[in-house]
Amino acid sequence: MDSYEYSELLTKLNTKIENIKQIINPSKLTTRLQEITKIEQDADFWSDPKKAGVIQQEKNRALSILKKYNSAKDALNDAKELFDMAKDESDDETIEELFEDANSLSELVSQLEVNMMLSDENDIKNAIVSIHPGAGGTESGDWANMLYRMYLRWAERKGYKIEVMDYQAGDEAGIKDVTFIIKGDNAYGYMKAENGIHRLVRISPFDSNAKRHTSFSSVLVSPEIDDDIDIVLEEKDYRVDTYRASGAGGQHVNKTDSAIRLTHIETGVVVQCQNDRSQHKNKAAAIKMLKSRLYELELEKKKAKEAGVQKSEIGWGHQIRSYVLAPYQQVKDNRSNIAYSQVDAILDGDISKMIEDVLISIS
Repeated sequence: MDSYEYSELLTKLNTKIENIKQIINPSKLTTRLQEITKIEQDADFWSDPKKAGVIQQEKNRALSILKKYNSAKDALNDAKELFDMAKDESDDETIEELFEDANSLSELVSQLEVNMMLSDENDIKNAIVSIHPGAGGTESGDWANMLYRMYLRWAERKGYKIEVMDYQAGDEAGIKDVTFIIKGDNAYGYMKAENGIHRLVRISPFDSNAKRHTSFSSVLVSPEIDDDIDIVLEEKDYRVDTYRASGAGGQHVNKTDSAIRLTHIETGVVVQCQNDRSQHKNKAAAIKMLKSRLYELELEKKKAKEAGVQKSEIGWGHQIRSYVLAPYQQVKDNRSNIAYSQVDAILDGDISKMIEDVLISIS
């Protein structure tokens, strides 16, 4: 990097900061925080814990946004001032240090951009994730399991918690289906970028002729809805099936029909839950998952109508991302149009940068 390139970078980052300023309106946020401070001083503030919790959440989010915005803005201003001074004094050593810190400065602004992308009311919520194998048979079942592992490792890196609601092992390898909840701040905001069809190209470990195979799996992501979101769901609206739980859980889960499958009659949406020994608890959890799916479905319909897009099947031409392991190694996202060569790291859960690139590109 030379002085001209660094100067161009500062100009580019400054433009981003100004655009972010227009979005978040720091003055408006500060005013709102002052209003919240007055509200908190009211003697009856905690008489309604639910309402107080919502206001506290709004306060924490506003404080976080302001802190990150001011941190990025101050870092950029400091870099500009130091760069101008170093140029005037021909201080090559300081200029070289600024060049070395350029990537860190860019990353700071990029992180602020990502936080602005996570401003939807649902982004802060937990994410309900279901992975379903598509075209490809045993291959896709194995691919679905690889995706499952990738998300578990990513959640671990982010410090999120995982609750498995349903796990159906494949007949030969991989999985038939899995549904789990990722719990943590902005879990849905990040995971919504994974909603869609994922395509894998590799030399099949199940083919004795070592031929190249293409597999597909779908990832469905919904926000875990709050109890205060009004979604009408009556018993006549869905069919209930019970079945014997499988997988981890001890002897009991293999001896009783405690697992629950709910099928929404109108839409065909299916949810399953077997994470508890109690059929009643599994049904309650399944109903909440079904409501979340229906809520997400309505959001998707609204977005699709606005964009003129129809629902895709799990197969060729509908993927959001391709993972190629042979004859070369590359992961390419069709939305950000960015290709990544660190395939092993990505499959091991290092997907935050890829997700963030998508969030920025679709903003």
